[in-house]
Amino acid sequence: MRHATTLFALTVTLLVSTTAIAKTTLIHCGTLIAVPGEPPKQIQSILVIDNTIVSVVDGFTDPGTIDTTDEFEFIDLSDYFVLPGLIDCHTHLTGQNLPSHESIRRKMQETHAHSAIDGVANAKKTVEAGFTTVRNVGSPGSVAIALRDRIKSGVIPGPRMFVSGPAVSVTGGHGDGTNSLSPLLRPDLPDHLTTADGPSEARKAVRARIREGVDLIKITATGGVLSPTAAGVEQQFFDDELESIVQAANMMGRKVAAHAHGTDGINAALRAGVSSIEHGTYLEDSSIELFLETGAYLVPTIHAGKFVEDKAKIDGYFPEAIRAKAAAVGPLIQDSFGRAYKAGVNIAFGTDVGVGAHGTNAEEFIYMSQAGMTNEDCLISATINAATLIGAENQIGTIEEGKLADIIAVDSDPLKDISALLDVQFVMANGQTITTP
Repeated sequence: MRHATTLFALTVTLLVSTTAIAKTTLIHCGTLIAVPGEPPKQIQSILVIDNTIVSVVDGFTDPGTIDTTDEFEFIDLSDYFVLPGLIDCHTHLTGQNLPSHESIRRKMQETHAHSAIDGVANAKKTVEAGFTTVRNVGSPGSVAIALRDRIKSGVIPGPRMFVSGPAVSVTGGHGDGTNSLSPLLRPDLPDHLTTADGPSEARKAVRARIREGVDLIKITATGGVLSPTAAGVEQQFFDDELESIVQAANMMGRKVAAHAHGTDGINAALRAGVSSIEHGTYLEDSSIELFLETGAYLVPTIHAGKFVEDKAKIDGYFPEAIRAKAAAVGPLIQDSFGRAYKAGVNIAFGTDVGVGAHGTNAEEFIYMSQAGMTNEDCLISATINAATLIGAENQIGTIEEGKLADIIAVDSDPLKDISALLDVQFVMANGQTITTP
C-alpha cells in the first residue's frame, strides 16, 4: 500500500510538471525589422509562447482568434519600429570605473558580495536599454556566473549572459589584480584564478575556468589602459602561451576573446586562433590581413575609448600610470575601427561598459556611425554578427520562428537615424516583458 501511495504521488507530480501554465503573447508591429540586412516589413504580427517565437505573419492577427486557455498578453506596437533584442559582446556588469580614490577605497574595503549586488543593478539597466544578451568578459571570482544563472532562472531581470569569469593574464600584466599592491594586501586567490605563466599554466588556467562553468575564455593578450602599471599596451603573452590557451579552450568547446591594443599582440593572438579581438587600437594592414584570413571578429569598444579619453583630462581621476595610457589609447580606437570596417573585417558590437556607464551601451552606435559604418551594418553588428560570434545564432539575433523571444521597439526608424536606439520604448527578453511604452 505504501508503494502504491508513493507511485500515485509521483504520478501527480509528473502531471503537474508537464501541464504547467503556458503564456501566449501576441505582438502587433507597425514596422518589423525581423532580420537586419533584409527589407523591413509593415503591419506584422508575432506570436510568442513562453520564451519562443512560434510565428511571424503578415497583417494584424485578431487577439480574439488566439485559442488559449492559459495566460494571454496582447502588446500593441503598431506605432513602433520593432527589431531583435540587441547584443553587447563586451561588458563588465559587476563593476564600474570610478575616480582613483574611490576605486582604491573599494578595493581595500569591499568584497565580491558588493560586486554581486552591483551586478544585479547593472543587469537591470542593461536590459532596460534594449540589450537582451551580453558577453561578460571579466569579473571577479564566480560573481558573473551566479548573476548569469539567477537571470536565467528568472529570479532577477537582466540580459542573457555569456560569461568568461576572470581574464587569464600573466604575472604583472593587465588583469593581474595584485598589481601595485603591497604583499601584505594581496588577496589570497585560489591557484586556478591567479595569473598564468608558461604554456602549462596557461592550459591549466583555461581548464580551471571551464570547471567553474564559464561560457568562453577571456585573455589579456597585451597590456591595458586601466591596470595601475606602466607596462605599456604591447604583447604580454608569448606565442606558445597564446597557442596553448586557444588549443585548450577549443578542445573543450570554448571560444577565446582577446583583449589586445598593440599591433604585435593583436597579430599574435590572431595567429594563435582567437575568435575575437577586443579593442584593436593599434591594428595595422598586417592585422587586417589576419582578420580576413582567420575570420575573427573585431569588437571595437569605442565607448570605452571615449570615456578614458575624457577622464584623462581630469586631474586626479586616474593614477599617472593609467592617465598616460588613457590619453594615448582612447582617441585612437574609433579610427582603427573605421579602417577595419572599410576593409571588410567582421565586426561584432561591444562597448566595454563598466568602463563607461551601464545602460549607455547604445552610444556605441553613434560612434560607429561617425566612423563610417552604415546604420544597417550597425544593426547587423549588434544582432546577427554578435549572435554568430557568441555561437548562439540559432537562438538569437533575428525575429524568426523558433528563435528565442528577444524583441525591442523604438519610436522611429533606426535605419534612417541610428540614434533612435538611444531611447528604447519596449523590451521583451526571453519572452518576459521588461518595459512597455
